[in-house]
Amino acid sequence: MITHRPRAALLAASLLLTGCGGGAVAAPDDGPSATATVTEATPSTPAVAVEAAPQRIPGLGTRTWAAVPDDADQVVVVSGRGPDSPVATVVLYRRTGAGWRAGESRPAHNALRGWSDHHMGGDLRSPIGVYGLTDAGGLLRDPGTKLPYDRGSGFHSPGTGFEGEPLEGAFDYVIAINYNRRPGTSPLDWTRPLGAGRGGGIWLHVDHGGPTHGCVSIAEQHMKELLLALDPALHPVVVMGDHASLAR
Repeated sequence: MITHRPRAALLAASLLLTGCGGGAVAAPDDGPSATATVTEATPSTPAVAVEAAPQRIPGLGTRTWAAVPDDADQVVVVSGRGPDSPVATVVLYRRTGAGWRAGESRPAHNALRGWSDHHMGGDLRSPIGVYGLTDAGGLLRDPGTKLPYDRGSGFHSPGTGFEGEPLEGAFDYVIAINYNRRPGTSPLDWTRPLGAGRGGGIWLHVDHGGPTHGCVSIAEQHMKELLLALDPALHPVVVMGDHASLAR
């Protein structure tokens, strides 16, 4: 367990100001992401069409796919409804010998003003890009994740969101998104390699029923499922942005 510093509560409060606040996209028509169809037959049965898993995650264009590390065998895709929308979906993909297999599509929220490919602190947009997922934590005890997990009172989330909804419980479970942070540290670590002006404290966390300051939020049960599924040995990353940006 990573032990956070005594000022963790202050840092968590700062996240409310600078970071966390609070449908599936179609595959390209051609290229390696297209789903292949193969034919199988046995001596006693006619040939039938069997749909194989795609060799590239559907909805991710050439530029986006090029940013996904070759060793990433787990990819969380956060696909926003539009560039200025706070509504998104989250799908966990796992690389198999047959190709990429998709998990269930989960409803999600992102930042109030949508997305940005040059996120700045306080812009109320979530950063577009591909980022590692190496560290987790929360107010509640570790549900059994393989990620390093920092539990502590610094994850308390007081106040209300943009729609007046209570934020209590939003940080019960969090997964740090490696945007402008130092991997291998608690999500509460305040190191900002790109500088404080570029924001930080971007997490996956429990949904509170409304837009966030920059994070991505999903239902508590889905957060627990994601924590249990992610495995550092599979080098998980998140690919996030509005669906048009991801398709580039």
